[in-house]
Amino acid sequence: MSDLYYTIARPGEGVFKEKMSKFLAFARKASSPEEAKAIVKDFQNEYHDARHVCWAYMIGPDRNVWQLNDNGEPSGTAGKPILGQINSFGLTDVVVAVVRYFGGIKLGTPGLIAAYREAARLALEDAGKVEVHKMESVRITFPYPAANEVMKVVKSEEMEVLERNFDNSCQMVLSFREDFAGRIRGRLENISGLTFGEI
Repeated sequence: MSDLYYTIARPGEGVFKEKMSKFLAFARKASSPEEAKAIVKDFQNEYHDARHVCWAYMIGPDRNVWQLNDNGEPSGTAGKPILGQINSFGLTDVVVAVVRYFGGIKLGTPGLIAAYREAARLALEDAGKVEVHKMESVRITFPYPAANEVMKVVKSEEMEVLERNFDNSCQMVLSFREDFAGRIRGRLENISGLTFGEI
């Protein structure tokens, strides 16, 4: 299984109008349910005069943490089509909120579903799509004479150094793609005196 997943490239917005009703859609990055709900709350406060602020989010590289809310619209007419668009774009770590200003003409169930779907699509299209990789982090401890060997591995692999502390005994925290974890760990294990620790 690949460590690859997708999220939005930037904040996105869209406006959709249908029979006097106006739908303002917003796509934002969120890395936890708490963050997603805080973003929704901000929109609810900002658009407190709107009839409905409906939303859905998808969190996590495995796309298994999600929630949706119709916020007073008939069940299944708002949150579900919003989440459907997140799924059809294949995104995660994203929350989409759609603010509806009611124009006095009822849209009916099919009309609502179509409007929320279209508004969410416009916001996600505007936000773009970016590749992200699941990352793994390790803490390593090694004797100072092994530093050159360690740095050779770090430079030749696509790794990010999150922490480094060079003394008689050296420590580093490294981050790398999950797909490369087996190979990188194998190379590090071959370095004399190097041990792995808890992060």
